Order: sequence, then structure tokens, then C-alpha cells
Amino acid sequence: MNTISERIGEELLKWEGVTAGTHRFGGIEFRANRREMGHIHGNSLVDFPFPVQLRKELVFSGKVSLHHVLPESGWASYWIKSDTDFKEIIELFRIQYERLKPKEQSSVSTSNHQKIVAN
Repeated sequence: MNTISERIGEELLKWEGVTAGTHRFGGIEFRANRREMGHIHGNSLVDFPFPVQLRKELVFSGKVSLHHVLPESGWASYWIKSDTDFKEIIELFRIQYERLKPKEQSSVSTSNHQKIVAN
């Protein structure tokens, strides 16, 4: 059985234009349109670089926590408690994907798989 981080990676790499590579502070980083959507540290933590106002809304709604190192920034953290968090994490990546994808791109394609590559 795949770990939650492997399942997340498999799902995200189905989305058109999404790539993955090693994050500079460890873990796997996912990008859309060459911009970081977020990164996973093992099977315990996902960090997202949201605009500050969006991060405030997501923290207020309880969907994410303030970033564990940079709480005053737009960064947010999602602490993985179990495999059941998969759906919520994918929804947060979906928010990022919609913000970052090229404007002419209208839907997620399941036919465009990207390989994980080192940066």
C-alpha cells in the first residue's frame, strides 16, 4: 500500500503541467506553471505558499495552521494525522493549482503524467 505522500504525488502528477522535484529544505515540491504549489515533508507535514489574505481565511476556517517556522508569512502548514487527510490535502493543492495554472488552461488532464525529477 502506498503512503499518503506517495498517493498525493501520484494524484498531483496527473494534473496538466504539474511537476515534482526535491524541495530545498527536504521533501517533495510540486509546481504548476513553474511556481511552487506546496511541498510535503514525509508523511507528516505539507506546507503551502498562499497569498497572505487567502492564508488568513484558510487558517480562520481551520483548514490549515500558521506555518510552523514563518507564522507571519503567507505560508501555511497542514499537519497530516492519518491517511484520511488525503482529500483535504488534495483540495488545498487544487486551490493552489487554480491560482497558478496558465489562464488559458481550463481543466485538469489525467493524461499528462510528469516524472519526479531532482531540481
